[in-house]
Amino acid sequence: MRPKVSPNGRYLTDQDGKPVFWLGTTQWQLFREYKREDARTILERSKAHGFAFAQVMLLGVGDGSQPNVYGASPWTSHDPLTPNEAYFQNVDSVLEMARANDVVISLTLYHQNWRNLITVRNARTWARWLAQRYRATPNIVWSMTPQANQEYVPVLRELAAGLREGDGGAHLITFKPDPAPYSSSFIHDEKWLDFDSMQTWASVDLIYPFITKDYGLQPTKPVLMAEGAYESGSEYGFEVTPLWVRRQAWYSYLAGAHHTYGHNDSWRVLPTWKAALDAPGATQMGVLRKIFEERKEWWYLVPDQSALVAGGRTEGRILNLAARHKDGKWVMVYLAEPATVTVDLGKLAAPGTALWLDPRTGAGRPIGKVSNRGTAEYRTPEGWEDALLLLETGG
Repeated sequence: MRPKVSPNGRYLTDQDGKPVFWLGTTQWQLFREYKREDARTILERSKAHGFAFAQVMLLGVGDGSQPNVYGASPWTSHDPLTPNEAYFQNVDSVLEMARANDVVISLTLYHQNWRNLITVRNARTWARWLAQRYRATPNIVWSMTPQANQEYVPVLRELAAGLREGDGGAHLITFKPDPAPYSSSFIHDEKWLDFDSMQTWASVDLIYPFITKDYGLQPTKPVLMAEGAYESGSEYGFEVTPLWVRRQAWYSYLAGAHHTYGHNDSWRVLPTWKAALDAPGATQMGVLRKIFEERKEWWYLVPDQSALVAGGRTEGRILNLAARHKDGKWVMVYLAEPATVTVDLGKLAAPGTALWLDPRTGAGRPIGKVSNRGTAEYRTPEGWEDALLLLETGG
């Protein structure tokens, strides 16, 4: 699959124009810290759980100079203009494994921690070489990770120019600021930037306002919440539970963005990394994707808090969010904890049915038929941690 931006600028498609659901996972160290057989396991389990994208740092976490697990460094003499063929042959192999598993790699070719190696002087040449090497590799999205300030704009522009010269625009380009939290949109107007990405770290309360800001910018571009708190993360001062993971993801999608999940043990490459591939949060991301893809034209989602006459909440950590199909074929409400909400049934284009869905399992609990006039009150089913309310026409 070679991702493209949709005609309306809100989502991605494949090369044939079919909408693609971005459900991502972070595997920053995939090229450097895993043997090829382990990389294959990661990609196969990622595909099994519904992940269509994996975010990977080309040079791994750190200053960009460390060798891979086979002892091959990325460059000779720590010079980006002298790439080491042995290192990149391993990258070639992993990219082919990803392609075989229908996983697109969001490939970070620059991180602000590598700024002493990749500079304005050599960035264009480095990016051009890389893009030429992978010009014919379809399953790549280019990504860059600067600090979120204007100081980095010159090097980003050089990198983008090199990528375009090297692959002729064959691959999309994004960037994700780090450190965070900070909105990605400070260079939204750059023509080379195909879509906005952001990192909120531990601040789940920033997901909705950050996405809402980027979603409303012109020209319209897709928005990705690319990195939040990692499941079982050890650095946040609170427990990152599967519920926390679900909240981050549902907030992202109902605010109008796409989402990438991460697990602490994977990016840190802990001895438990293999078990983490099947963590509850990872499994529940697959449930989320299935729920969306079962909806009519899920890609026409429009965030719409006015669908909640009462009980909506867009500030803080615990939110109640609503979205709808652009033509009223369905209305979706996510409740991050047990709550009561009143829904404007007029958001539906025709009478239909109401249904509760458990975000943990995808199991449904029918409510019954529903009009497309007036309002109706709904309360979370007893014993559920969070809930998804779905109103759909027909049925």
